[in-house]
Amino acid sequence: MAQEPVVYMKHKEGEYLAASKDSIRNSPHNQVEILIKIVKVIVLFVPILLAELYRLLVGPPRKSIRGQLALVTGGGNGLGRSLCLRLAKEGCNVAVADIDWIAAQRTAKDVRDLGVKAEAFKVDVGVQESVQQLKVDVESKLGPVDILINNAGLLAMLSLSEGTTEDVQRILNVNLASHFWAIRAFKDGMMERRRGHIVSVSSTFGIAAFGRTVCYSATKFGVRGLMEALNEEFYMNGYEKDIFVTCIYPGFVATRKEFIDYLHQFGCRVPIQTPDQVADLAVEGMLKNRCEVIASPWYIQLMLKLYSIMPNGIIRLTMGIFYDTVPQLTA
Repeated sequence: MAQEPVVYMKHKEGEYLAASKDSIRNSPHNQVEILIKIVKVIVLFVPILLAELYRLLVGPPRKSIRGQLALVTGGGNGLGRSLCLRLAKEGCNVAVADIDWIAAQRTAKDVRDLGVKAEAFKVDVGVQESVQQLKVDVESKLGPVDILINNAGLLAMLSLSEGTTEDVQRILNVNLASHFWAIRAFKDGMMERRRGHIVSVSSTFGIAAFGRTVCYSATKFGVRGLMEALNEEFYMNGYEKDIFVTCIYPGFVATRKEFIDYLHQFGCRVPIQTPDQVADLAVEGMLKNRCEVIASPWYIQLMLKLYSIMPNGIIRLTMGIFYDTVPQLTA
């Protein structure tokens, strides 16, 4: 049954109602309940930890996606194209969605050459109506989507003081809001069939922010939060064994020439990977139902895991290992 809209989403002038002290429940009874739950957590902690250690050492089983339909946004070029081809090699049918219609058609043809079904679809993921139309078009031509891969994004190296208002809004729409539109469009069908996998491409800048990519980093942190919360929501709703969620964190990927030129400007020494390398890591992680895949060398993965507990001074000192000069602001 649908829930009623929450009251605080609506606003009426002068009608703010403050919570009273009596509404705060801190009774001894609640404290006893909390203590019981803490004991339960302690008892269950060991077997869960052992199970996770086993998964870490042995690795989770690899599932088959042969015959399933994957939708890849931004599938015409770069990482999206590599993801389409990699999924096809697993026997997956592919819907190639991109704002670049010519590139989407080219990728779809190359996917069909691998012996699976593929169609190209033109979409502007930053516009909710365009994503909704994409759902109609894909389902009418290829059927229901089993795997949704939100890959489309703008690689915008802008600080907060750079770019027009329209530029910033476009980055927010394409890099973050589009994930909401696509997930909302396709998740209900997955829930009805009790089968599906949702993948979103974030970035290592969604774990460790960089001060000359404020807009980009903010959207990628948003994708990270969205996917972690979505994973918990599926668990709360009883779909943890039916619908899986994976967030991909690529490092520097050799896609657009302008981006590689930008990295060279400040003497970047971070390893640059090919789209095919990142696609292999991403799909392998998805096939093992991993919640996150940091598609970078092991020492970068280790640094990113430690990032949240490192003091700012240590972080800034460490970042100096990977670049020579900081690009200056143009505005």
